Amino acid sequence: MAVIKPVVLRSLRRALGNLGGERAPVIAGHKLLYRCNLECRMCPFWRREDEELLGLADEIRIMDALAHAGVSFLGFEGGEPLLRRDVGEILREAHDRFHTSMVTNGWLLEQRLSEVAPHLDLLFVSLDGIGETHDRLRGIPRSFDRATHGIRLARSEVPTVISHTVTRENLDQAEKVVELAEQLDVGLTVQIAYDYRAADPLSPRPETLRPVIEQLRDLRKSGAPLLESVEYFDAILGSWFEGDPWHCKPWLTINIDPAGRIVLPCYVLQEYQGSLPVWAVNIRELWNEFDWAPYTSCNRCALACYLEPSLFRWTDFAALRDRVIGGAVHYLQRTPRTSSRAASERRVQIDTPAP
Repeated sequence: MAVIKPVVLRSLRRALGNLGGERAPVIAGHKLLYRCNLECRMCPFWRREDEELLGLADEIRIMDALAHAGVSFLGFEGGEPLLRRDVGEILREAHDRFHTSMVTNGWLLEQRLSEVAPHLDLLFVSLDGIGETHDRLRGIPRSFDRATHGIRLARSEVPTVISHTVTRENLDQAEKVVELAEQLDVGLTVQIAYDYRAADPLSPRPETLRPVIEQLRDLRKSGAPLLESVEYFDAILGSWFEGDPWHCKPWLTINIDPAGRIVLPCYVLQEYQGSLPVWAVNIRELWNEFDWAPYTSCNRCALACYLEPSLFRWTDFAALRDRVIGGAVHYLQRTPRTSSRAASERRVQIDTPAP
């Protein structure tokens, strides 16, 4: 059973208490910087120049504004968050206020793990294929070795999850990545590449994507350590292939760019370009004045931070626990999937020397 921190439970009740007609964000994502030490072909963010990065005092201003608005889950990303010298201090402050996660490419985990692990509820490490496939997509040799080495070190210190982006160049490795997560005894979350304007167009073609989504759904049903729900995969299939769109609730998620500006209406459509400083507005008022209607039937992305919370009633605390919190620790409580014997016979070769 996952434990909800008292401070988070209070903010959840505040956020959900008036949802008869009021809208409020519950999940937040914050890019600490755009700079990265890898050059992922499907990512536009490392190609951007950072403005002057915020200091700890301004990062705390962001957190206080988010907590006041009712946010309960705060995820940090980049660029590469571990490139920031003060990332440990930022995470310590966040962990006092929220359920806290971070996405990293894993390259610097050996050096920085002791600073960040005590202040994280969940660590995501990006892996976009096995061996050379990952290195090619990430643009830097030995990225796969460094990431898997970091995962091995991190998994005993903090719940760790592989974050996998499905592209047209790694579609054939979906099951191998699932098997890798099982071998490393960590979780797995998947997303589908979106073609940003300033990145290589690697979004999979529909006719090749559908069988992969069906395969991942079936693996989830059989006990694979996927964080996404079966309903998540069903929603993608229904929307993109069967003319049955899901109803997006983008107001449940708020994103903050590296300069502390709110990204509206969402991560994808705005390509993480913010406008209003988060500490200069009343988020609850803004959220209830903003016209969300044009975006509820968008269905252009399959980001779990939008799709998953849109699939159930947030006033149902049992559903909240099981889908958002329980889902994140699903892999820790799972029973071996029925195909585990077959998987063991096709073990992914990851016995690489430590960097």
